[in-house]
Amino acid sequence: MGMYNKIAVFLDGTEAQDIVMDRAIEVAAENNASLTVCHVIDSTALESASSYPSDLVAGLADAFRKSISDKLDETNMNGRIKSVNVQIEFGRLRETIMDDIINPMNPDCVICGARGLSALKYALLGSVSTFLIRQCPCDVLVVKNKML
Repeated sequence: MGMYNKIAVFLDGTEAQDIVMDRAIEVAAENNASLTVCHVIDSTALESASSYPSDLVAGLADAFRKSISDKLDETNMNGRIKSVNVQIEFGRLRETIMDDIINPMNPDCVICGARGLSALKYALLGSVSTFLIRQCPCDVLVVKNKML
């Protein structure tokens, strides 16, 4: 049995997410672990709008599922991964990550990507990977790559 049993990988819907997913597949297979692919649709951008189409969130969730469909097929065919799940939530990033995903799931390992935010964006937005490192009660693997 490997070091990890439950792994959560957080993907942001960008082109670079395949690199993070590849690493998550590798770690899950090495540990014969279950893998949950997590995505949070950030509500803060929509909160400032007085109204938005009710089907917008469903459309964003469908677009994310489509963006990972090939990687999900690859993961499901890997006999060394116990199970694969997808969890898509809508809300404020940090609260939703901890309250709706990390705390209920209680993973052994969280995997995410590191994006190169400019100093200004970092000061305004902060970093999700830094947040995860500070707040998660488990190991956090931050995947760095030239594309991230």
